[in-house]
Amino acid sequence: MSRTAIIVGAGVGGLAAGIALRRAGWRTRIFERAAVPRELGFALNLAPNAVAALRALGVADRIEAEAHRMRTGELRRMDGRTLKRLDIGAMATGAPSLIALRQTLHGALLDATPAEDLALGSEGARVERDGEGVTLILADGRRERGDVLVGADGLGSAIRRHLHPGDPPPRDSGLCALRGVVRGVTETLGGLSGLIYLGRGCEAAAVQASADAVYWFVSVRASTVPAAGEAPVIAHALLDRLPTAFRAVAGPTAPGDLRYDVLVDRDPIAPWGDGPVTLLGDAAHPMLPQTGQGAAQALEDAVALGAALAPAGAGATALREYERVRSARTAAIVRRGRRLAAAVAMDGAIVDWLRAAVIRATPARVLVNAMLRV
Repeated sequence: MSRTAIIVGAGVGGLAAGIALRRAGWRTRIFERAAVPRELGFALNLAPNAVAALRALGVADRIEAEAHRMRTGELRRMDGRTLKRLDIGAMATGAPSLIALRQTLHGALLDATPAEDLALGSEGARVERDGEGVTLILADGRRERGDVLVGADGLGSAIRRHLHPGDPPPRDSGLCALRGVVRGVTETLGGLSGLIYLGRGCEAAAVQASADAVYWFVSVRASTVPAAGEAPVIAHALLDRLPTAFRAVAGPTAPGDLRYDVLVDRDPIAPWGDGPVTLLGDAAHPMLPQTGQGAAQALEDAVALGAALAPAGAGATALREYERVRSARTAAIVRRGRRLAAAVAMDGAIVDWLRAAVIRATPARVLVNAMLRV
């Protein structure tokens, strides 16, 4: 007997969930409010756990071929002095650590999704549950019936609002981020895979994301950023504060390849869902980019969901077990992101000196393990 899973959202998490559930024997229908499937943002950190999840989904080969495999990187002070050189490639075990353009990952997931499973221009508005399953009511009044429903519709998830109407708004971290991608400047990295600059209330990084693309970001306390202005105006103000070597990478970025965000997350919740409805990815556990695990955890969610729903007759009980396992793991990573963000936001000469001293004293292998192991 055919089992149908309704998925709301065609981002990384939603498409990955569709792949995992089809591999588990489910029929899937993915509803996306945008008329054209696309992903906001520029590049993603795919740590070894993310690559392992992609391999489990059967879509890793293309991504590994197009993404940049991390080799060496440096941690530097804002004055340009090197604190630590890291041989990430030599120290990684098992799956590699990759930096991928978001279009590479999203494109591979789209190509693995049957066109007939994807309904674009279809915004989920409400959910109705009963003893036999669940119905998604779309904004235009259409109704879609399924056995389970997965809300993978991001930070502003309509499915989460339905499940948790008293949920507080996203939590402001006090930080903001300017991000961009630029092509034709890989030589400015000096043969490194990436550079990270650490300073007083500021973190900046530039990493190779493909054969010819570099992804970069600057994270600072929001209170230090001009109160108004488009991303190019903010970029001009922020980049002037950074070392010449970093400006050589980020400076040529086209205005259309910049993005500015206030950084937010949400307090962990449990359980995520109710009855035949659950959540996945940012809809369940949005986390700060300092974790480097946003996409990775959505991919892990998808693999775990497919495993939970693979047995014949699996339903609400299986969804609660999926949530129990995944909520414990993701909540820990959300909290880790907050600690890392708090460290970024710390100001003062003494704090800056102490951080530099700790990095110098810590063995490179320990630092790499902390970056790659979750």
